[in-house]
Order: sequence, then structure tokens, then C-alpha cells
Amino acid sequence: MASREFFGHFKFYYLWQVNIEELRDFCLTLTAVTEDIKWGNNLVFSVGGKMFCLADLDPPFQVSFKVTEEEFDVLTITADIIQAPYFARMKWVKVLDEGRLSRDEWEFYIRQSYDQIVAKLPKKIKENL
Repeated sequence: MASREFFGHFKFYYLWQVNIEELRDFCLTLTAVTEDIKWGNNLVFSVGGKMFCLADLDPPFQVSFKVTEEEFDVLTITADIIQAPYFARMKWVKVLDEGRLSRDEWEFYIRQSYDQIVAKLPKKIKENL
């Protein structure tokens, strides 16, 4: 793991960095996931018609997803993770640097976002997944 100093605090970067193909491959392994392009430049992953992850297709590569309320408060005070524009009230974060999270963390947060969205789907839709 490599690191750099950032305003007196260490900002960690992982040697493995997610890219759009790996993100797409992982998201599509989750049950009943669909993908489409929204707003002209965002690759959006959904389940039951509800978004759980979106990635900017234009550089720089940035990804947004839903987190728990506690994680939202902690993550958004760290470097390179901000409140997702237009989605912050729903506890979405935006990762500005793909090297900010490890591969395990990427998979954890994306799966957790997926699980949170599935949990809130109507029973009828859940049964059809």
C-alpha cells in the first residue's frame, strides 16, 4: 500500500485500482442487475429498477454508491470521498480517486449498496428477482 501526506494526515492509496470494466464485471455478478446510461455520461447499475451504483464515463473515473448513515458521516470527512451530488440526502457518497479504496472495500461497499436497495424494494418485486 502506498501513501502520501495530505494536510498533515496520511492519505492512503492502494496499488490496485478499480476500472470501469472491473466495476461492471463485479456489479453484473449480483442477482438481477441491469445497466444503462443515464444523463448522457453515467453508467448506472440498478436492481428492481432502483439505482445502487453509478460511474462517470467521462474522465476522471469516479463512482457513487449508497452507504449506511454511520459510514456516510465517516467516509465524507476523508480525502477523495465526498457527498454525492444530488444523492447526499439519501446517503450516497462519491469516490473521486479509484485508488482510495482497496479491492475488498470496493466490493464491500458496492454489495452493501445493492443489499440496501434490495431491502427497500416492494415485496412483489423482491419475489421476482
